[in-house]
Amino acid sequence: MLQMKMSEGGRVVIPAEIRHSLGLKEGDTVLFDLRDGEVVLTTRRARLARARALIRRYVPEGISLADELIAKRRAEAARE
Repeated sequence: MLQMKMSEGGRVVIPAEIRHSLGLKEGDTVLFDLRDGEVVLTTRRARLARARALIRRYVPEGISLADELIAKRRAEAARE
């Protein structure tokens, strides 16, 4: 566990060990979630990876939902 003090304006420095572990660089955006009175810090990259993994549980690898939607819309347009 690392401990940091909050400075003026609510600023907290993310320790180098955590920045390196998350692959954060200056200018990157971090995301904060408040869960049961605790703050969870993540990156967009980590959120996207989690979302992709969730989708892959329901959609097999190699299937493109976007391609399926486009094909469906084209078929509907052709029928009109």
